[in-house]
Amino acid sequence: EALQRIISTLANKNDEIQNFIDTLNHTLKGVQENSSNILSELDEEFDSLYSILDEVKESMVNSIKQEQARKSQELQSQISQCNNALENSEELLEFATRSLDIKEPEEFSKYVCVYHRVTMASAFRLSLKPKVSDNMTHLMVDFSQERQMLQTLKFLPVPKAPEIDPVECLVADNSVTVAWRMPEEDNKIDHFILEHRKTNFDGLPRVKDERCWEIIDNIKGTEYTLSGLKFDSKYMNFRVRACNKAVAGEYSDPVTLETKALNFNLDNSSSHLNLKVEDTCVEWDPTGGKGQESKIKGKENKGSVHVTSLKKHTRSGTPSPKRTSVGSRPPAVRGSRDRFTGESYTVLGDTAIESGQHYWEVKAQKDCKSYSVGVAYKTLGKFDQLGKTNTSWCIHVNNWLQNTFAAKHNNKVKALDVTVPEKIGVFCDFDGGQLSFYDANSKQLLYSFKTKFTQPLLPGFMVWCGGLSLSTGMQVPSAVRTLQKSENGMTGSASSLNNVVTQ
Repeated sequence: EALQRIISTLANKNDEIQNFIDTLNHTLKGVQENSSNILSELDEEFDSLYSILDEVKESMVNSIKQEQARKSQELQSQISQCNNALENSEELLEFATRSLDIKEPEEFSKYVCVYHRVTMASAFRLSLKPKVSDNMTHLMVDFSQERQMLQTLKFLPVPKAPEIDPVECLVADNSVTVAWRMPEEDNKIDHFILEHRKTNFDGLPRVKDERCWEIIDNIKGTEYTLSGLKFDSKYMNFRVRACNKAVAGEYSDPVTLETKALNFNLDNSSSHLNLKVEDTCVEWDPTGGKGQESKIKGKENKGSVHVTSLKKHTRSGTPSPKRTSVGSRPPAVRGSRDRFTGESYTVLGDTAIESGQHYWEVKAQKDCKSYSVGVAYKTLGKFDQLGKTNTSWCIHVNNWLQNTFAAKHNNKVKALDVTVPEKIGVFCDFDGGQLSFYDANSKQLLYSFKTKFTQPLLPGFMVWCGGLSLSTGMQVPSAVRTLQKSENGMTGSASSLNNVVTQ
């Protein structure tokens, strides 16, 4: 025994080491991939910086060229004006000089206009100061500060890994609220990334044989709620990382939260041949089995399908559930029990309930003529109908010929004076001996059975002329949990069905 224990311990240790090796190899691969990604991003950042510098340089070069052109144009204009003034002045000087050589007053008086022309010479109006200077220093740049900044350029600090607080996390109503905090204040955090995945292993996440992480990005707060989940695994792993404008930090230590719920499918191996079963859906199929002629013993209860009614329905043109043709379906595969047959158009769940509190929901097709929802022992006979034996409990809906809604157990019927809901919620407390039915949307109580379950239970369903769809992998809703006391106070109202101790 001691050797067996130490061998088991060593085997477990080997499994842990192998898982750790897988984790290290996965991390090594991640280092290589992430290094390549970071180098690529660094090249992109510097290329972007070079591009910006090139744009700034081009803009400055254009400014210098524009200033050069402006000043050159101004100076060329002044030079042109001065050349024109010199040319005009030389002509006037030559003309005036000739007039000074005239000795006769009368002849000289003819040149009196020379005085006015010389006085109005353009040379007198010229500004002999350059309109612009040759100074271009106002367009000089000093990058000493920028150069110093670039020389001190370093990597942006990586945010520290957040810390998920399991105490603050909440798993309820098929939703998970994950809460975390930063180990120290960091005002550069821009957002968080939360990753989650389902698993059947407790403890640290495993690299192999696991589902991929699902990512929720751009979370601004330090809390996030995932809602509308189907708990088809026992646990969920969570990890979170902080991100600033440029870089994401390390992941937090992963946290595993339990998300246990009753998750089952329909057992096709023992279902009635007239039922087409696929996982969580069942539909009446009149061509599914051979014609079955069986007599219904005893008086039919209110809300059940009567033989006379079936005959009438046959005459109206719709195939009778008792008279079906042989379809193309292959022979039934024998399961752990016989197939339901005769008038028992029943299919059970494939997972037994042996303890605890469980919940699932059922939705009927709008045109479904008749169906039952409940639980039964595995010993339910292949000819038995739900609610007509002391090994089954159900609520029955009949929309054919007459509309009835009733609770049924041990061939006793309790009419329910409530509207049939769009979706029915089923709550089963095996240890507490309670089976309750709710309006799944409003959580209004429809009916409760109080008994003592002595054998494992299987979810049970009967359907005729229509179909049902199931929602499984659900937790007991908080609203249902809070109604347990009030439910227990109502069980005395139907003594004919409640307080039945099953043998």
